[in-house]
Amino acid sequence: MATRAFIFDMDGTMVESMPAHARSWDEFRKRHGVAMDVDEIMRRTTGRTGVECIRILMGDDVPQDRALELIGEKEAIYREIFGKEFREVAGFHDFVVRSRESALKIAIATAGDRLNLAFVLDHLKLGLPPDAVVRGDEGLPGKPQPDIFLGAAKRLDAQPAECIVFEDAPFGIEAAGRAGMRAVAICSTHSAEELSGPHVIAQVRDYKELMKANFLERLDA
Repeated sequence: MATRAFIFDMDGTMVESMPAHARSWDEFRKRHGVAMDVDEIMRRTTGRTGVECIRILMGDDVPQDRALELIGEKEAIYREIFGKEFREVAGFHDFVVRSRESALKIAIATAGDRLNLAFVLDHLKLGLPPDAVVRGDEGLPGKPQPDIFLGAAKRLDAQPAECIVFEDAPFGIEAAGRAGMRAVAICSTHSAEELSGPHVIAQVRDYKELMKANFLERLDA
């Protein structure tokens, strides 16, 4: 089936934000006496929604309102940190422009919330907004469940087999496979071995590497 749409995860896939997320989690855990170390927090939470993250760290009995308050605090720390060192994954902006020129639809499917998404899009200055967005604060389960990706495909009016997911995390790669979608592994924060699978059609460090390999020109060949 021909490719009609690209679906991008946000953190670590569009922008080099994972170090800032790690630092914000470290500050958050110190403030709240969370014993789990940062590496374990990142391993267990990357791709999860904000409420899911807080309950992983602080217990399943944290009420929804309190979990939202706590994740809001953590994400405010993240935006303060990353705002001072913001950078895209190399070549992302140009890749999106060239994808649109190839008549491909563009979606963002992130476990992040509306404030983080607005923050990233404001800094990226892509020009045209994405054709569809699905966020982690809309009530869907986070990755590795496929719901966020399937929601993006539905909003694009595309079949899963017509979509290619771009992801940097194991949970996201797994979610793409569960959604019946092909995936491109962006190895900005994890190794190619950690981001492998039968549905993974390319593994690259960034979009400059992907364009150098003539990915768009070879699509569906």
